[in-house]
Amino acid sequence: MRTDDFDYYLPEELIAQTPLEKRDNSRLLVLDKKTGEIKHEVFSNIIDYLNEGDVLVVNNTKVLPARLIGTKEETNAVIEVLMLKDLGDNTWECLSKPAKRVKEGTIIKFSDLLKAECVYVGEDGIRHFKFIYDGIFYEILDKLGEMPLPPYIHEKLKDKDRYQTVYAKEVGSAAAPTAGLHFTKELLDKIKEKGIILEEITLHVGLGTFRPVSVDDVTKHKMHSEFYSMSRETADVLNKAKKDGRRIISVGTTTTRTLETIMSLYNEFKECSGYTDIFIYPGFTFKAIDALITNFHLPKSTLVMLVSAFATKEHIMNAYKEAVDNKYRFFSFGDAMFIK
Repeated sequence: MRTDDFDYYLPEELIAQTPLEKRDNSRLLVLDKKTGEIKHEVFSNIIDYLNEGDVLVVNNTKVLPARLIGTKEETNAVIEVLMLKDLGDNTWECLSKPAKRVKEGTIIKFSDLLKAECVYVGEDGIRHFKFIYDGIFYEILDKLGEMPLPPYIHEKLKDKDRYQTVYAKEVGSAAAPTAGLHFTKELLDKIKEKGIILEEITLHVGLGTFRPVSVDDVTKHKMHSEFYSMSRETADVLNKAKKDGRRIISVGTTTTRTLETIMSLYNEFKECSGYTDIFIYPGFTFKAIDALITNFHLPKSTLVMLVSAFATKEHIMNAYKEAVDNKYRFFSFGDAMFIK
């Protein structure tokens, strides 16, 4: 299986640069994973495709304003630091740029309130920084940090909250679980009123989001590990749904990776937390989810591979071509797909 098998043509003008004014006004492509049949909808109509008793599972991670710009103390060289993972004891795994200027012992100053010392040098720009600060760390970060928008978004984000889901609460992600950006509180209320059960898991999105697949052979790609957790209450609801034959609908690839990780480890849902580096590509057997709400993903990415595993590569590539032909908006601030 070659990485190039998951390439597709995408005109640059279809990459969404800003979020729509109203979250649920996005377009929605509905794909039948068995037949390949496609329908075109508006996202607010997702409720028409959800049945009483379905369980809708969302990722409640909250994005850190994790992009910091500082200067190297010795030389005043400008260094960009992207915080990826909390390692404990005020130490974070980060991407630094330009990485070659950051050695062990390098101190970067972001403001009078915040500095960071490099304590470990890894490969591909990875550095571990110990943060030194006066005050409350997350409050300082909120003032100094920028939202870590993906590199294909060139517009400045006017409202930080638009790169958060309306149900974001567990701080720790370096990127948003973007399938959830389409939901409004009003739409979620209507969904619950219809008898659909809403459950939350947590997966903190990390380095994998920023790493392209650089190998030709898909099976040789190594996923970066990301922290996940599930509560006992959610596990009980999901196990009951499975037993009753009711659908589990995953909002986003991050939720999918969490649910499938837990099922592959325990053959049931259970209260747990840990790190997952699960890589889902065609040939994978899904045990957890029955349907998936997702965005349109980058060519040759692990996320295109995941949705291709769920709905077959043929159906996905055909749906993506249809989306391009119909001028859907792509990637983080783009339109959505419901695979049922």
